[in-house]
Amino acid sequence: MQASAQQSLPVIGTAHPPEPPLHFPQDEGAHLDSRAEWWNLKGVLQVGAQQTLGFHMAFFRTAVESAEQNPSRFAPRHVIGARASLIDPLHRAEWHDQRMARVGFGLVDVAKDDMRVTLQDWQLARSGTAGQGAYAGRVSGPDFMVDLRCAPTQAVMLHGENGTIHRDPFLGYPTRYYSQPQLKVAGRVSYQRRTVEVTGQAWLDHGWGRRMMAPDAVGADWVCMNLRDGAALMVVRMRRTDGSTVWEGATLRQPGRPDRVFKHEEIRMTPGEIWRSPATGARYPVSWRVDLADTTYTVKARMNQQEVDGGNGIGDVYWEGLSELMDGQGRVVGSGYLEMTGYAGELIW
Repeated sequence: MQASAQQSLPVIGTAHPPEPPLHFPQDEGAHLDSRAEWWNLKGVLQVGAQQTLGFHMAFFRTAVESAEQNPSRFAPRHVIGARASLIDPLHRAEWHDQRMARVGFGLVDVAKDDMRVTLQDWQLARSGTAGQGAYAGRVSGPDFMVDLRCAPTQAVMLHGENGTIHRDPFLGYPTRYYSQPQLKVAGRVSYQRRTVEVTGQAWLDHGWGRRMMAPDAVGADWVCMNLRDGAALMVVRMRRTDGSTVWEGATLRQPGRPDRVFKHEEIRMTPGEIWRSPATGARYPVSWRVDLADTTYTVKARMNQQEVDGGNGIGDVYWEGLSELMDGQGRVVGSGYLEMTGYAGELIW
């Protein structure tokens, strides 16, 4: 299946030849000729009628360039890292875990023909025919477990120019990027010595390229929201050390309309309330004003303490949190995740 075309973002500098169109399910698999790749699944879970949980699971693949010229079959050519969390905002509780290993030996692997990322007993995989399949994600830590099946209800959302983003146009390294919003979720989670059945909504991201960040960027602020009316919104901003914007992008899906990819001059993310982490001292904006052309939204964290500390594990310290989306009148119109990186030190990726 070939993805449909969308309005393109303006490209700074010399024009680039178009990248080949994305095809599914092949492009859901790994792209081993790219240096960096990521698959993110996150969303909102319901336990009965009253309790809400948030979850995220992120898998990262990095090519080890120093091993390219090594003829040994034991050379670590690709490394897989993963992070996961479960959030209970009602009780202000969170659980998270992380791990990393080299690809190989049957315990760590990625498939090229479809989405299937395995890191020991953690896995994110797709099954079924194109447009008819479902995603299954399973992660577990010492204090929690998440085991979910996520069924698409909409077509994929392509970002940038038909799924191509030129974050570093002068270097000529495009990033391919798509999302699968409004996933219908069912499964079970375990925490605090109990296992419960859950339902909910999720968002899947998949991207790959030479690098995750634009040149000169030290961090990023990223929003993905499933709206109650079936709409979906993704906004991302990459920033310099002084807080100024290096690059920004946004895609909005509204029922009955073509997806809209916004021009850079139509996008503005403005930080609001600041929360200081008692663990790292990092200062995170836990609310944001998002202006897109003539529409204004507010993104607000469901709880402030959602920092994930990877400093003693696979690297970066970042903030990944369950959040709400409000319209210009302050009404809650959606929910999803806010991610903020680079506030507690330079990104490793």
